[in-house]
Amino acid sequence: MSRSNVIVLFAGNSEPSFVFPTAIATSSSSGSKPSGARPSVPNKPGGLSNSSLVSKRGIDDLDFYIGNEAYANSKTYQVDQPIRHGIVENWDLMERFWEQCIFKYLRAEPEENYFMLTEPPLNPPENREATAEIMFESFNIKGLYIAVQAVLALAASWTSNKVTDRTLTGTVIDSGDGVTHVIPVAEGYVIGSAIKHIPLAGRDITYFVQQLLRERGESVNIPAEDSRRVAEKIKEDYSYVCQDIVREFRRFDEDPYKYFERYEGEHSVTGRRYSVDVGYERFLAPEIFFNPEIVSSDFLTPLPEVVDQVIQQSPIDVRRGLYKNIVLSGGSTMFQHFGQRLKKDLNAIVSQRIAASEAASGNLARSSGLEVNVISHRMQRYAVWYGGSLLGSLPDFHSFCYDKKDYEEHGPSIVRKFSVLGGM
Repeated sequence: MSRSNVIVLFAGNSEPSFVFPTAIATSSSSGSKPSGARPSVPNKPGGLSNSSLVSKRGIDDLDFYIGNEAYANSKTYQVDQPIRHGIVENWDLMERFWEQCIFKYLRAEPEENYFMLTEPPLNPPENREATAEIMFESFNIKGLYIAVQAVLALAASWTSNKVTDRTLTGTVIDSGDGVTHVIPVAEGYVIGSAIKHIPLAGRDITYFVQQLLRERGESVNIPAEDSRRVAEKIKEDYSYVCQDIVREFRRFDEDPYKYFERYEGEHSVTGRRYSVDVGYERFLAPEIFFNPEIVSSDFLTPLPEVVDQVIQQSPIDVRRGLYKNIVLSGGSTMFQHFGQRLKKDLNAIVSQRIAASEAASGNLARSSGLEVNVISHRMQRYAVWYGGSLLGSLPDFHSFCYDKKDYEEHGPSIVRKFSVLGGM
């Protein structure tokens, strides 16, 4: 929840092989392209003009670290993040990042394997082409499938006991560190025109916890260099979503010794022990999704209203399926009772609209109601990864991939054609 991470694994794994931040540390002597540069896509199949592993500039380009090792070497190396908000911004660094993922961590031979990569909603088609060019030209992979993250999150929800049938129609709420997306999916295809994003996510919750601790005077007990880390631990270990914020305040005020917690910490440099009272931030931290005005003056629409707007902007024939299968994905949806609160608030919005519609029609057309169902499951934190593991292990997965022969015949533009795994 604290940083944007990359997850690598082999298909069929029940847990991630590696999870590390999308960071790369390069020496100052090894130059890189400007942040906006991306590989040039050739007009004819084959041939990478400036991004092939074979045409690297020299030994300096092998002197780099990725993930946690990048941050560990931040004093002597320059640390960059090639991906921001899910979009690749520096393709030269991204290629080198993939290089270590494949050879150092997975220890795989790319020529012998099919690869599944994920993309965020509304990813530019040029980025898909650049990805294919690097994978086929630089790594010479056997085949490539680029999956939409929301579709994989829907597949991961099949592990929940609330799911009665395996469907790829639903509304995905994907909330990580930097941004929250609400994405409607119909039969495996994203309804791009209805996607909405909320500029509130895990990072904003962390800052809000820091602010609450300062206002209560608890920050004097926390070393300045540990402030963010402590806020993250409080957010992840002690926070939960309440069903009624007024009632929750009353409970804490009436019996603080029952509901307050105590965080015990250790100074990261000196080792000195310290303790912090964890109070209202326990339920106020994730409340920003449901009452965003407590932290933002720019964005004031609660998450349940955004979800309702997304579904109402989708085609009318899929709306029932979108309400019935609302899937949570990402670390910032892991708060206890998050799904219950979302379902309760969304039910209230839907019921109010149905009642208003019936009143306007003079009760001539009575509605049978709408089923609102919010799916939480054990693989929710890494839902996109787990969905990829499930679908990648299908026996006919390779038949849905773009293979090397297709790439050589049609060029990178072949990946602009989106295909849904149909053997599910």
